[in-house]
Amino acid sequence: MSTLKFNSNDQPTIGIELELGLVDGQSMELSNSVQQMLSVLPDDESHCYKPELMQSFLEINTCVCETVGQAETDLRTKITAIERAADQLGLQIWWGSTHPFARWRDQEVTPDERYQMLVKSLQEMARRLITFGLHVHVAVDSGDKTLMICDRIMQHLPTLLALSSSSPFWEGRDTGLASYRSKVMEGLPTAGLPTLMRNWSEYVWLVNHMVDTGFINTIREIWWDVRPHHNFGTVEIRVCDMPGNLEDSLAIAALCQCLVKYLSDDIDNGAYQHDCHPMMVRQNKWRAARFGNQAALVNSYTYEVESVSQVIHFLNQKLRPIAEDLDCVSHLEHCEMMADSPSWAERQRSILQETGDPREIVRRLCRQSRVSPPLEAGDVNAASLKRASETA
Repeated sequence: MSTLKFNSNDQPTIGIELELGLVDGQSMELSNSVQQMLSVLPDDESHCYKPELMQSFLEINTCVCETVGQAETDLRTKITAIERAADQLGLQIWWGSTHPFARWRDQEVTPDERYQMLVKSLQEMARRLITFGLHVHVAVDSGDKTLMICDRIMQHLPTLLALSSSSPFWEGRDTGLASYRSKVMEGLPTAGLPTLMRNWSEYVWLVNHMVDTGFINTIREIWWDVRPHHNFGTVEIRVCDMPGNLEDSLAIAALCQCLVKYLSDDIDNGAYQHDCHPMMVRQNKWRAARFGNQAALVNSYTYEVESVSQVIHFLNQKLRPIAEDLDCVSHLEHCEMMADSPSWAERQRSILQETGDPREIVRRLCRQSRVSPPLEAGDVNAASLKRASETA
């Protein structure tokens, strides 16, 4: 039986992963172009740009950051680089958790041994994973505490999903849900809400058991909504849809960092762990997936129904001292605006209702999500010539 060493951290540093879609600039369809994108991105940061299961994905990772502000600086530089690369290739960058009309059958699997093995193992459940998510890592000081935080943060996962909901459409149909991605992910055998675990030893036993019995090949095939990451020494929060722009993504990341730090301090101070029935979390997650930020969530302490806006306001008041210490007050406050504004799912529906054209959803939101101005035609031609001369 193998051991898993948890690489502990002294500070609640943060890392952010963005899964973004590559879109053809004319048809607005997803484009299997990740290899072309990777070939024109800066070599010195190639480890921060990664392919995913399908070739219409591009993942961007921050370095380890002390604050959300540092992560914002990091991401703005990297997103600008991918926007310029996309301009050169005639592509757009899609921020959303499902594409409004792309068909999963048209997406090509990335030529990678691990991905090929996943498709062989999971079959259609893997092939239909045309979903994009926001993942946030927050550093913790021990494996046991990481499992305790994963348990205690579960009651907040529906709120994070409600805030980020951005996947109402699937293959041209309105699913009626605000987050269809969350339901697609739950089709995987090791996704969705995690099982309750008492300590690091039990987690290590569970992982080894699943590997030894052939249920999974590696620990990387555990895709829970929140999970420990032993190499990074973090709690990784994976429940979120991909918000429609960088500002909203950073706000959710700030909420995640504050929640993990608050729960970590609570554990250090010997606070009693309030039980939250797993069915209540599942109920709230369904409400969040169905209604997004218009969901009515059940308070696990009072058992009363509250709006997402009320929940966020209460959390912001409770977490403000933590946010001041972590220098992310403005990002945390942005969550209140998100709770009171139309969700990204609602915005997609509004554009379709106005225009009747699903391509216009992609066209408008790709344009609105940019962090840098588009390259002019002359700049695109010059960049293309430069790239051609470098590869000649």
